[in-house]
Amino acid sequence: MKTRILILGAGFGGLELSTSLSEALGDSIDVTLIDKSDGFVFGFAKLDLLFGRVGSEQAIRHPYADYAKTGVRLLKETITAIDPVAKRVTTDQGLHTCDILVVALGADYDVTTTPGVVLGRNEFYSVPGAAHLATVLPRFQGGNVVVGICGAPYKCPPAPSECALMLHDYLERRGLRGNSTITLVNPLSSPVPPSPETSVALMKAFAERGIVFMGATRIASVDKAGNRVLLDNGNSLPCDLFMGVPKNRAADVVVDSGMTENGWVPVDPRTLQTKYDGVFAVGDLANTGAPKAGVFAEGAARAVAANLISRLRGEPETAKNPGFGSCYIEFGADRIGRVEVDFFSGPKPTGTYYGVSEALRVDKKLFGSTRRQRWFGTAS
Repeated sequence: MKTRILILGAGFGGLELSTSLSEALGDSIDVTLIDKSDGFVFGFAKLDLLFGRVGSEQAIRHPYADYAKTGVRLLKETITAIDPVAKRVTTDQGLHTCDILVVALGADYDVTTTPGVVLGRNEFYSVPGAAHLATVLPRFQGGNVVVGICGAPYKCPPAPSECALMLHDYLERRGLRGNSTITLVNPLSSPVPPSPETSVALMKAFAERGIVFMGATRIASVDKAGNRVLLDNGNSLPCDLFMGVPKNRAADVVVDSGMTENGWVPVDPRTLQTKYDGVFAVGDLANTGAPKAGVFAEGAARAVAANLISRLRGEPETAKNPGFGSCYIEFGADRIGRVEVDFFSGPKPTGTYYGVSEALRVDKKLFGSTRRQRWFGTAS
């Protein structure tokens, strides 16, 4: 009988894991990949949508219909319950059981603890939110803008800095920068704490553009009627336009399964094994200590895939999650830098910064195209 592997979530982690398993084992295994969406979206594409680089949600979505891997079924279903003990998953279409369960559902958004933040309206971390704010920005005539984060950890740590810098350019093009302020409120002490060099570069870019960075500060609530945001230190800021990052945590269905502690799934950071036998958690919902970003989910998925392949071949499981990845950072004016972060090799995380260059813009495009080719068979 074929080993049944059930993967929940077709993001970076789920796509890479299922692709790796298919490449190595083909139809000798039975892999089921489940996602409720119609297609995959790169996180950085939401900023492209927000600032009008692309014209629609559809333009940034890569249809799951294009995903075809030997030994893998991709099903569009909504997961309603997860039983990690029995390795049983209920969806709106029925029941799935398996021998190995991998939960890779990413991070979800919790606005219940931040009054005034509304999903799909005044936040840019969801596709609907970015799409809506893309219709708001052209009507904005200047004023006080707050790019605000409602809690840490959050997905793609550089993205709020990118948003603030790209917003500066947008307002400049419209002739509104002179009568506008931009404030970035971040619970982290610096834009990219593991890489002081990257943080210095971003702080310099903020200073040059008159962007105020408020570190170690969280958005507590948004008062739209009063045009203010309340901070967790009791102070407030004037705010005519709020562009938020909601509090991140594992999806409700994962929390309800009993797998989480403090909103995230505890795992062995190097193997991604949960406390349940034969159950792994990969990507943003897993509490590994590494950043919540696609490239780190991808690296973790490769490690899980390698160990599962070894297990099925009767070989030692020696692969480890590298905890290493690089993120491209939009500095505005079509300039891109990059930070490489290593979380597991040394006694503490380290980061290396690569300054803005045209070559890095090419690299970023290649990053997207190689993964589209690998997962969907198309580079566009």
